[in-house]
Amino acid sequence: MLFLLVEDTLISTKDLQTNEEIRVPEVRLVGVGGEQLGILKTEAALRYAEEQNVDLVMIAPNAEPPVCRAMDYGKYRFERLKKEKEAKKKQQVIKIKEVQLSCRIDTHDFDTRVKAATRFLQEGNKVRVVIRFKGREMSHMDIGRTVIDQFREACAEFGTADKPASVEGRNMSITLSPIKQAK
Repeated sequence: MLFLLVEDTLISTKDLQTNEEIRVPEVRLVGVGGEQLGILKTEAALRYAEEQNVDLVMIAPNAEPPVCRAMDYGKYRFERLKKEKEAKKKQQVIKIKEVQLSCRIDTHDFDTRVKAATRFLQEGNKVRVVIRFKGREMSHMDIGRTVIDQFREACAEFGTADKPASVEGRNMSITLSPIKQAK
């Protein structure tokens, strides 16, 4: 079995059956140019692929009968790996940053946290805003809810809330997602 090492990722090239590995009595054959050649015995399909100097590759093993295509398997495998690599480059990883507040936060501290959260949102990260309640602050959840609402409104230009604020134990939290910017 042949394995390729692509950027520290081991990819098996044995995922598709080719040529003599195909062990079904008949297949639906797709020609080199993509034309349908109909249902043939596997031996006839192999002969066709040999005449065209290409490989017979089973591309849909679950179909009835299985679909095989005459193609240059080495070139196909190379292009598929190239596409996978390109797709991996375009993936964007979203991180969740956390901003902690208290229900007795001062205005300057509040503005500093808003500035940090807007920076995180502009970078494309989600922001989790958490208010921790200490001691008797638990009896004043409404104050914490107003602080979270003020924070959400202050960040409204750069992010929106996924869902309303939720309470978990002594914490109240909300998650803000970045607004997609038109490029």
